[in-house]
Amino acid sequence: MAVSAVDMMRQMVLPIVAVVIGTQNFGMTVGVTAAIAATVLVVAVGSTWLRWSRLKYFIGETDIRVESGIVSLAKRSVPYERIQDVSLEQKLIPRLFGLVEVRFETGAGGKDELHLAYVSEGEGARLRELVRRRQEEEEATAGGAEEVAEEAPARVEVGKLLFAMGPKRIFTFGLFEFSLVVFAVLAGLAQQLEFFVDFDIWDLDLWRDIAGQGSDRISSLGRMGQVLGAVAGLVSLIFVGFATGLARTAAREWDFCLTRTAKGFRRRRGLITRTDVLMPAHRVQAASLGTGLVRRIFGWHSLKFVSLAQDSGAANHVVAPFAKREEIDPIAAEAGIDLSMEGLEWLQPSPSYWLDRTLVVSAFAAIVAGGWWIFDRPLVGALILFGVTAIAAIANGLASLRYRHVTHEGQLSIRTGFLSPHYTVAPQVRLQSVEIKQGPLARFRGYCEVHFGLPGGRMHIHGVPVGEARILRDAILQRIARTDYSRLDDRKSRPISNLLTTT
Repeated sequence: MAVSAVDMMRQMVLPIVAVVIGTQNFGMTVGVTAAIAATVLVVAVGSTWLRWSRLKYFIGETDIRVESGIVSLAKRSVPYERIQDVSLEQKLIPRLFGLVEVRFETGAGGKDELHLAYVSEGEGARLRELVRRRQEEEEATAGGAEEVAEEAPARVEVGKLLFAMGPKRIFTFGLFEFSLVVFAVLAGLAQQLEFFVDFDIWDLDLWRDIAGQGSDRISSLGRMGQVLGAVAGLVSLIFVGFATGLARTAAREWDFCLTRTAKGFRRRRGLITRTDVLMPAHRVQAASLGTGLVRRIFGWHSLKFVSLAQDSGAANHVVAPFAKREEIDPIAAEAGIDLSMEGLEWLQPSPSYWLDRTLVVSAFAAIVAGGWWIFDRPLVGALILFGVTAIAAIANGLASLRYRHVTHEGQLSIRTGFLSPHYTVAPQVRLQSVEIKQGPLARFRGYCEVHFGLPGGRMHIHGVPVGEARILRDAILQRIARTDYSRLDDRKSRPISNLLTTT
């Protein structure tokens, strides 16, 4: 209730200020205004208390149940076998009170996820340990085990450290996260607080007049003053961008720590909002290796795991946001994924695919250009047609230089991006299906799209020749068909060399 009260007060500041200003405009006394604000506050506190009093959770033998609702009662039940992950999240205010939000990830995303806000840190750890032990008990029972170990008390899991980021690494990471989002935030605040000022913030004529006055003042400074002013403005903009990137990176990645426990990968991070996520190793479906245009020059990459669960709304779990390849490869190996790319014979899509993409864009550009020609503006139409066609041709040409795929050592790898290379690597035994799709143009030109069923993510290849796609589909389906999925949990204790060869 304390956390809810503090959070509610933060949300009620602007509405109460609006009420005060609104009542004063109607000539109401201070007493009436205070009474209205107090009534709003009491109603908000009362509704918060009612919601808290009606929220209950039950730990059953086979599921977790949550009941909530004031007027209508809602009951939700999630079996242990459907829970993919249990994560603990601490925002700033709950963290001050020693509380956590427990999220039970089912892999469905959205409203289907179950969460409890808030419980004590000890209760959160106990719930996570309890869910995992119940899952182990069900797996042992399904396997014919006669005895099941008794439930042990909650404990902090300590494992092998795989990756960590200290202040120096986070500072370096922040320099590559240049951002001007602060201006969008200021614009949003200006829209929310515009009742504090006596002019229209979005009046373009007003700002045009101010800009004109400023232009006159700048002109009076002389050539050197104008140059110095432009440099000062540019330096200020760059400073704000770097400062914003550093602040966002530090708030998100502070004290980043990834460890390998007996049950999977445990990731902890966050300065204001602290998250504690444990990903079972056998539920990692694929690895995503990426980099940026600038950071690629300095050898920095990021590694994400495509998991059955969700990561705070995202499909992938970040396990190494800013690392060198020699730090990333051992992490992927712990999940049974080999990221070595040397000596592979990459296959490229059909050239017809890239040509057709360019022609389709050009056709739409020609339609737009035709409209300008109708209105006697042929020069504008010609610029649109040739400009769009040239951009599409360059973009598709650069994409064709890097877009590749390859099957190797029981894995499927897809490479995309020319300036910022990106790799997606998945063991073939973790793919669920293979689908070949063709549109009318693709059927005529002899290529297709190959979509792979990947739980927790998406994986597809464009522009594959039909014959090559069928060979790839048959090879992967044969590997899937002869895999005993009931024994895949053994891979969390098997070295990568055995995983990639025995299946």
